[in-house]
Amino acid sequence: MKTQTKKNLQQLFLLFMLVIVLNIIGNFYFKRFDLTHDKRYTLSETTIQLIKEIKEPIFIDVFLDGQFPPEFKRLQNETKQILEEFRSYNSNLIFQFNNPIEDESKAEQYVQELVSLGFTPTNINSNKNGKKELIQIFPWAIANQGQKSVRVPLLVNNFGNSPSENITKSVQLLEFAFADAITKITSGKQKKIAVLKGNGEIGDKYQADFLLNLKEYYQLGEFNLDSLQENPQKILENLNRFDATIITKPTEAFSDKEKYILDQYVMNGGKSMWLIDKVVMDIDSLKTENNSALAYPRELNLDDLFFKYGIRINYQLVQDLLSTPITAQSAQGDVPIDWLYSPIIKSEDNHSITKNINLVKLEFANTIDTLKNGIKKTVLLKSSAQSKAVGAPLEVNLYQFMDNLNEEDFSKGNQTIGVLLEGKFNSAFKNRVKPFTLTKELDSGIENKMIVIADGDIVNYNYVNKKPLLNGIDQWTQQVYGNKEFLLNAMNYLLDDTGLINIRNKEITLAFLDKDKVSKNYSQIQVITVGLPLIVLLLFGVLFFFFRKKKYAK
Repeated sequence: MKTQTKKNLQQLFLLFMLVIVLNIIGNFYFKRFDLTHDKRYTLSETTIQLIKEIKEPIFIDVFLDGQFPPEFKRLQNETKQILEEFRSYNSNLIFQFNNPIEDESKAEQYVQELVSLGFTPTNINSNKNGKKELIQIFPWAIANQGQKSVRVPLLVNNFGNSPSENITKSVQLLEFAFADAITKITSGKQKKIAVLKGNGEIGDKYQADFLLNLKEYYQLGEFNLDSLQENPQKILENLNRFDATIITKPTEAFSDKEKYILDQYVMNGGKSMWLIDKVVMDIDSLKTENNSALAYPRELNLDDLFFKYGIRINYQLVQDLLSTPITAQSAQGDVPIDWLYSPIIKSEDNHSITKNINLVKLEFANTIDTLKNGIKKTVLLKSSAQSKAVGAPLEVNLYQFMDNLNEEDFSKGNQTIGVLLEGKFNSAFKNRVKPFTLTKELDSGIENKMIVIADGDIVNYNYVNKKPLLNGIDQWTQQVYGNKEFLLNAMNYLLDDTGLINIRNKEITLAFLDKDKVSKNYSQIQVITVGLPLIVLLLFGVLFFFFRKKKYAK
């Protein structure tokens, strides 16, 4: 017996020493083992490098605390785990969870403050003291460093998805959400984007939110192609200092000189995002006595340019049964009216730009044809299968879809509205007389990318019927549209900032019980999930007691 006791003490001492040695080694070497099949706890190299470069403390307040239904409890736990993983790489990242409605005496004031800061609440059903009630939660976080603050959305609410699918999407995007916030707070702005002016582009008011969000990543500057009319060579040199350019809903035709400058900018490797309307039509045009207006072609003198690059924007308007309504005034106030000229595009997740993007809202969108020319073309935006294109000129009436709408007419299939072009572009002025002479004229360009969207109003996502949305939510569809995320992803991709996009594409699978199967086989599921573990535990206890008694009975 003494021999056995001595042996047990030796084993205990060895185990104690092993733990001490492992702790000493752990102070110098860090390693975690992710045994999940989808590697949900393995951060990307981009994120790890980003976290390691944090020099000053970043404080993250998460408002997702409290007692939630299982789906939101899962989101809460996953948020804690991802932040713990972040902190394991850098102690300068400090986080805490808060419950805005925990103190009922101050809950209303706290909620109002959060809403005023742009934190949109979500209503969920909750059981409290055996009673069901509707409560507000704030699936948001805020990251602070010094005077800089960035809101972090934690919940994805994509159209057409079930709550469990949206939670899964939300968990997939947690790493991206926090990495994106850290990027905005810590990174220096190096790449430059030119916002083109001078050809009747859309007013700053309607693209302000997009540009302000873009400014968190890049340096922005207005650029007028008419700035040096007598020296186009200098205009091109100045434009070439920008890494990308945005052309948003021009309404005045481009001269051949301006077009050649843009063409040579593309040949030199400048990235470009074209947001173009080829049909003149606007909601304000319908404010007439008979609530109608003529939609007619807009000539921008860009057709030959786009044709050479491999696309054609048509003088057509898209009508789509999957659309957002327009509002009209009546004796009862604003009422919704079916409006097929406002298609809402559901992403097919066919590219990193469109991955996990909610509905994209458009207004008077045109169609795009893709042409064979050796340039790789990826369709990013297309209407639903229940849509069609109508040619301009045509009369547009506010109430034209209220009566006699034949749904069989809307079966022409998807209409292409947005395209990504990648490859070595040929100049539209190749084998043509040039409008002016350059010191270096290129007929063929280097490897390049451009995005063309046949709707200039895609940047106007915070307005419906020219009225600003409250907290970005459309009151009729109850959606926060994904235009901003789509446009930011598009520019990130054009400028080769693919690190954050790749994080966004991370796939995580959460296992939820099928509610229909549980309802049909409730007793069986209850036995498997509750009874079986207890039986196994009881069996283990009996066997353990039996073998222990048998061993020491000797």
